[in-house]
Amino acid sequence: MADTVSVQVNGRHCRVAEGTSVAAAVFEAGQCAFRHSVTGQTRAPLCGMGICFECRVTINQRRHLRSCQLPVEEGMVIETE
Repeated sequence: MADTVSVQVNGRHCRVAEGTSVAAAVFEAGQCAFRHSVTGQTRAPLCGMGICFECRVTINQRRHLRSCQLPVEEGMVIETE
């Protein structure tokens, strides 16, 4: 079994495989919408390679980080909009 790390997504504690992207961890936590557009439409990862910026989240109080580009780390606090 792969090593796991503990993260918090929108207040929910989760264990995910080490090396998992933050975007995948958010999905595993059951969150489908990552943010809302200026017109109110829900947004989630689209390109998976950091170009579209649709996967932006707040991690440890740092805003607008691209979740598809970052691996999870032990104790991360991840917040979607």
